[in-house]
Amino acid sequence: MLARGSAAEETGEIVFCSYNLENYSEAIAPGPSSPFGSKAKSETAIATLVRIIQEIHPDVLGLCEMGSPAKFEEFRQRLNDAGLRFADAEYVTAFDEDRHLALLSRFPIVSRNSQTDVSFELNGAKERVRRGFLDVTVEINSEYRLRCLGTHLKSRLPVPEGESLVRRYEAQKLRTYLESILANDPKVNLLCYGDFNDTKNEATVQAIAGVRGTPRHMEDLLCRDALGDRWTHYWKTADQYSRIDYLFASPGLLPEVNAAKCGVYRSTDWNEASDHRPIFTAIRPRNIKRQ
Repeated sequence: MLARGSAAEETGEIVFCSYNLENYSEAIAPGPSSPFGSKAKSETAIATLVRIIQEIHPDVLGLCEMGSPAKFEEFRQRLNDAGLRFADAEYVTAFDEDRHLALLSRFPIVSRNSQTDVSFELNGAKERVRRGFLDVTVEINSEYRLRCLGTHLKSRLPVPEGESLVRRYEAQKLRTYLESILANDPKVNLLCYGDFNDTKNEATVQAIAGVRGTPRHMEDLLCRDALGDRWTHYWKTADQYSRIDYLFASPGLLPEVNAAKCGVYRSTDWNEASDHRPIFTAIRPRNIKRQ
């Protein structure tokens, strides 16, 4: 686990955490976005979530599967009551009515570019990236800004169009968006994060990373827990542990990432909170001059 407190403050590092909360919502009835529905998040699960986030103690927290705006405010208040005070926030309303992207930051958000209506054509029909893309820039200090791009790609639950195919199209739209950001500002401190619902050998993840060795390649930060394990999700249906949550750093950001502090949270009760484990990294907020 990442050590926090005075030592981290002395190094001048900030901590970014990405966490799929697994339906932080009221009960969800079966429907297009959730074929089987889901139960409301229990108080036990919520308490465990808050404690886990306390232990990581992030400065910026990217979230997947947030419920309604009211549930988001409730979650923010619970964190505040636990001593985790965030000065600013972003909440994305796209085409999934039940599950949303959100972000909390100790630092002010100085630019908001979240994409709520991203479409593509599949089999002659118009489809949409259901959760959109969260895109904000936070100002760490007067000389350093961090751009955070969050996503939650199509789940593995079957759909008539083919869930894997839909996910690939969503990933291509995300890559196109990444290309536009990097083309406009090649030195941008850009962190792309979230639940990609695929393993790193799949075309989805490879498309988002881009071509290795090129100026617009996004580097996969290889997060691992204290035992060296990298899995981030347990899929009960398949009885399968896999790594489907990622942090990708742009060429401009990569030199400022503390690779030794790229982690996956581990505890005996992680699955009481969510079917995902949170991932995190430490960033030194300064632009290192490169030869």
